[in-house]
Amino acid sequence: MEELNRILGSYVVSNEETKGKLPGAALVVVNKDEVLCHAASGRIGVSPGSAGFTPRSFTWIASSTKIITATALMQLVERGLVGLDDDVRPHVSQLAEMQVLKGFDGDKPILENNTKPITLRQLLTHTVGLGYDIADPELIRWSKAVGRTCTNLGYTLDGWFTPLKFAPGEGWYYGSAVDWAGQVLEKITGKSLGEYMAENIFKPLSMEDTTFYRESLPHTEGRQVECSYRDAETGELCAVPHPVPANPPINSGGAGLYTTALDHAKVLQALLKASVSGGIVRKETVDEMFRPQLSEVQHGMLKYLTDMFHDGMVPDFPPGTSIQHGISGIINLEDVPGKRRKGSMMWLGMANSHWFIDRETGIAATLMVNVMPLPDQVVIKLWDELERAIYNDLLPAVR
Repeated sequence: MEELNRILGSYVVSNEETKGKLPGAALVVVNKDEVLCHAASGRIGVSPGSAGFTPRSFTWIASSTKIITATALMQLVERGLVGLDDDVRPHVSQLAEMQVLKGFDGDKPILENNTKPITLRQLLTHTVGLGYDIADPELIRWSKAVGRTCTNLGYTLDGWFTPLKFAPGEGWYYGSAVDWAGQVLEKITGKSLGEYMAENIFKPLSMEDTTFYRESLPHTEGRQVECSYRDAETGELCAVPHPVPANPPINSGGAGLYTTALDHAKVLQALLKASVSGGIVRKETVDEMFRPQLSEVQHGMLKYLTDMFHDGMVPDFPPGTSIQHGISGIINLEDVPGKRRKGSMMWLGMANSHWFIDRETGIAATLMVNVMPLPDQVVIKLWDELERAIYNDLLPAVR
């Protein structure tokens, strides 16, 4: 605990100087039964007058939402309401309307009707062909060609609706697929994603600080983390507006949740517990989530993209580490020296939050910060140092 606090303290601001520092950060480490430790340092905003950062600081977690949405969908699979390999286009009409972008004739997009099923498994493993329109050059070009001004960050169906990069199942590409998985859940249950999660995940796990609506929990006032942005040239931080709406028209299963390190860790802990004795989902369900899901062709695309964008996708691992993709996270297929064991799952968020679940060792950890853009080299170094300290200091106690 002392070492983790020391590490965190060395990476956060102590005055007005922000170069190479973070405003604040919080870490929580759990096993299946208890919180092993939590640590925090710094403040919730760039300004020296900001309140201190704690494990209960309330922040946007962006794509660290995905593991929670995937867990919700797997509950529906368990109940027989949908199958992983069911065609879900009949549930969500927009999925049936998506075409495949084959290229451009001058500035005109060449679109081809999709004749293949879109399955829940494809949505939860990013093998459906959907990208993020704010990051993909072809989708940016398509948006301009059709006069489209909305983006995926607006949290609307129009903002998530783009052509497919390839026919469903024929590759791997990271994007808005889990947002559409959330829409499948809404159509099947007749509830919003947030309502379903509140009843089936948040309430059972006593997650009182988690929501899709930034201003909907009055008790979080005074501990909401400010968004900050690092200047690429100077390395200094400045406060910036939130990039997503405070009260979105629909719930983003891919990136929409606000929570705390302590609450997020409860989901990771629940999955650790379920992998042994069931609970929030069955043991067999967790086994399926952690099973490598990609075909050889899909894995080839994953490797190509993670090699190209290593620090933005898999900074947890040394380059060349053998990886696969499970249901909603990257799986390392070999031990990482000094860190997690093979078969662990991880992912991260646009604001540089990180998490992992190591079922072999029996621990999980989540790191909360709110700094953009992704990747942030300061956070990458912090996360690596924290994880090494966790395994060095806590591993004997875990065993």
